[in-house]
Amino acid sequence: MSDRPHLTPDATHPITVEPTPGRVRVWLGDTLIADTTRAQTLRESTYPAVQYVPRADVVAEVLTGSDLSTYCPYKGDAGYHGLRDATGTVLQDKAWFYATPYAAVAEIADHLAFYPDAVRIEISAG
Repeated sequence: MSDRPHLTPDATHPITVEPTPGRVRVWLGDTLIADTTRAQTLRESTYPAVQYVPRADVVAEVLTGSDLSTYCPYKGDAGYHGLRDATGTVLQDKAWFYATPYAAVAEIADHLAFYPDAVRIEISAG
């Protein structure tokens, strides 16, 4: 692992993590799978903002295991989950997490993010 680059966010690749104001709900089809007022918004460089939801606020039964892992030099090693919908169909690798993220993004530990092609994410004032 030490041969992989570990980069620190800077002006050329900024990353910020801030509490999301209000309430975040995540829907898989018509099923509410996460509901929280404790989400974190991660903004990275020119990418769209991502909502990271505390694992404790996600319905555990919808999460399936995955062998997929990826590496981000700014955030660390990512693991994945599939999402099981109401019909039992599993959408593979549609949620990701950093179990031990790098210090610059430590706030996303124990949080999950979701691919927007699989879920609907609603952010409301509260």
